[in-house]
Amino acid sequence: MNIYFVVILTALLVIFAIETWAEWLNVQTLKGDIPDEFKGVFDPDKYAKSLDYTRTKTNFGLIVSSFHLIVLLVFWLFGGFNYLDGLVRGWGFSPIVTGLLFFGILFLANDWLSLPFSIYSTFVIEEKFGFNKTTVKTFMTDRIKAYALTAVLGGVLAAGILAFFQWTGAWAWVYCWAGVTVFGLFVQFIAPTWIMPLFNKFTPLGEGELRTAIFDYAKSVSFSLKNIFVMDGSKRSSKSNAFFTGFGKNKRIALFDTLIEKHSVPELVSVLAHEIGHYKKKHVLKGMVLGFVQHGIVFYLLSVFISRPGLFEAFQMENMSVYAGLVFFGIFYSPISFVLSVAMNVFSRHNEYEADAYASTTYGQPESMIRALKTLSISNLIHLRPHPFYVFLNYSHPPVLERIQAIRKRGGERG
Repeated sequence: MNIYFVVILTALLVIFAIETWAEWLNVQTLKGDIPDEFKGVFDPDKYAKSLDYTRTKTNFGLIVSSFHLIVLLVFWLFGGFNYLDGLVRGWGFSPIVTGLLFFGILFLANDWLSLPFSIYSTFVIEEKFGFNKTTVKTFMTDRIKAYALTAVLGGVLAAGILAFFQWTGAWAWVYCWAGVTVFGLFVQFIAPTWIMPLFNKFTPLGEGELRTAIFDYAKSVSFSLKNIFVMDGSKRSSKSNAFFTGFGKNKRIALFDTLIEKHSVPELVSVLAHEIGHYKKKHVLKGMVLGFVQHGIVFYLLSVFISRPGLFEAFQMENMSVYAGLVFFGIFYSPISFVLSVAMNVFSRHNEYEADAYASTTYGQPESMIRALKTLSISNLIHLRPHPFYVFLNYSHPPVLERIQAIRKRGGERG
């Protein structure tokens, strides 16, 4: 039997089993009284609703993941990849265009199969729990814009990778690594001013107590801040958040309008201090460097396996091609990707603790940070006691109770 077939099929099934087991373990934690830390701020009905929300999302997620795995296996085992390859080859285009068509059809097929689940999640589950603010028009417009961005940016990137592997020989992986690195930096640079405004409106925070408090804090930690933006998150959901994106002169800190509605000024400054902490602790830079290193490893491994006949035989392919090799390697790489994603989550959780410590120390109001975390947890119906194994696999942020305990225990650290 083909060794690639055995490895890929085993990896897909084992990863699915591990993730499903983690989901089951997490569902078992959906019981018990309100944690002492949240008594008096999380009323019993709201707490029960948060448990129901997690249970509903988990059960639905298992249905979606099972469906996608079954579709992939059926398409693979019944020769779907070879059929599609014969179809696009028959149109007589160049290898690059043929490859882009191969990618595009797979992307659209996967997206359209996911569409009913996205609709149900948005307009049934999120609506049921009081989060959804998305209109049908916004939902469809978002999708059209995403298609356009994928076609333009994704098309350029995919065409470049195909061209390098088609024509530059043994050093193709190095050219791809360099190209993807430059492309990634370019996208991160233009995202705050060109891409993100396609989906949301960013309005400079107006004059007032909050703006003054934020700029005073930024000045106290020597953080160059030209403006702070309010994003119309309420356009799609009542959930709230804040984020930091971009770099250099294009770096941007944004607060959801829903966040401003639910928090006091000290709490909001604490949230911003946390985001600034990520920048001061160089978490953004470290994440970018790790991402670039990972890209280099991926492209090197890709160069090793992309021309292996056995990989194509595993997918019942009659012809070998760069574009099909990219898709098959992506599936073959799934166990490594799974392990790396877990490692990146560990790295991310460490960074979140550091940013919390930085914020509570430099702003000097750890209780404001704790109140902000509590309010976010309640308004977003966060599960307060997730299973440790589920956290290990999936959480990019530590559970809120552990974050609060760490803030109180450590009292922060000066950055």
